[in-house]
Amino acid sequence: MTIKVLIVDDSAVVRQVLTSYLGKQPGIRVIGAAADPFIARDMIVREMPDVMTLDIEMPRMDGVTFLRKIMSIRPIPTVVVSSLTPEGSEVALEALACGAVEVLCKPSVAYDIGSMVEDLCASVRRAATARLSIRAAVTAPAERLALTRTTDQIVAIGSSTGGVTALETILVRLPASSPGIVIVQHMPVGFTRLFAQRLSGLCAVEVRETVDGDVVTPGRVLIAPGDRHMVMARSGARYFVRLEDGPRVGLHKPAVDVLFRSVAKVVGRNAIGIMLTGMGKDGAEAMKMMHDQGAARIAQDEASCVVFGMPKEAIAAGGVDKILPLDHIAQHLLTLADKRSQVN
Repeated sequence: MTIKVLIVDDSAVVRQVLTSYLGKQPGIRVIGAAADPFIARDMIVREMPDVMTLDIEMPRMDGVTFLRKIMSIRPIPTVVVSSLTPEGSEVALEALACGAVEVLCKPSVAYDIGSMVEDLCASVRRAATARLSIRAAVTAPAERLALTRTTDQIVAIGSSTGGVTALETILVRLPASSPGIVIVQHMPVGFTRLFAQRLSGLCAVEVRETVDGDVVTPGRVLIAPGDRHMVMARSGARYFVRLEDGPRVGLHKPAVDVLFRSVAKVVGRNAIGIMLTGMGKDGAEAMKMMHDQGAARIAQDEASCVVFGMPKEAIAAGGVDKILPLDHIAQHLLTLADKRSQVN
C-alpha cells in the first residue's frame, strides 16, 4: 500500500526538501505541500492523505490549533516536525496531547533537514498504522475515582505511540491515595519533564520526572527520563528507583523491558503491570516474567489503541490476564490493588 503524505510547513525550503526526500522513499507518495493550515484543510478534503507532517509555528493558525480542529472532524495520523526550542517544547507536547502520533526535532538550519530523513520516514510509516478516532474538545478531567484504602502495590506502566493521551486518560481518574506508579513512555530527552509537569497540573496524584533514588509511595507517579533506563530497587519495605545509563534495548532508552524485568525481580506479586498503546514489542517478554512472579497484568484493548503493537505482543507472549478498553483501566487497577492489598 502506498502511503499518501501531506506536508504542512510555512517554510518553502522545508516543503521542498521534505517533498524531495519523502518522494524518493518506496511506498510513500507526497500528495501535496501546504504553506498554512487553511491551504492544508482544502487539500485534506480534496486528496484524503493517510499521514500529515505538521509544523507548529505557522501564519494564520498555529499547528496545535489546527491539529485540535482536524482531530475533532477528520482525524489524520500526524507527525509534528518542529524546531522544538526550549520555549516551544511545551507546545509540541501539547500537540502530542491533542493527538499527534510522533514529534521530531527540525534542524535549526532548514537545508540540514535531510539529516533527519531516516527518522522522518520511519515516523511516517509508523503513523500510517495508527488507529485514530474523533477526539472531543478537551474538557476538565472527569471526577476522580475513589480507592477505598492505601495499598503497598506498585503499578508499572509501559507505553509508546499514543501513550501521551492514554496515560493522561488513566492518571486524571486516580485519587491521591492511589498505589505508587512507575512509567516508561517512549519520548525524547526533555519531553518527559514537560509531560510530567503537565500531568501534575491535571491530576490528584503527584507526577514528576524521576531522579535516581526517588521513593515509590502511594499517590506518587514517577516517569522515566527520556535518556535513562529506570529500574526498581528495594531497601526493606521501601521501594525506590534507580536510573541507569546503559545501551538502548530494542532501540529504546528508556525501555519498558528494563523496567518490567526489574519489577518482576524486585516487586514480584506486589506488582500490577499495564501495557498501553505503542508500536513494537518492548516489554512483552518482561511482562511474561511479571506473570511468572505472580504480578497482575493488564493490556489496553485493540479498539482503544492508537497502535496495537506492544499490547498485542504482550498478549501473544502470555503475559496478560486482562484486556480492557482504555476508559476502564483506571477503575480496574484501583479495584485490583485494593483486593490484592487485602490478600497481602
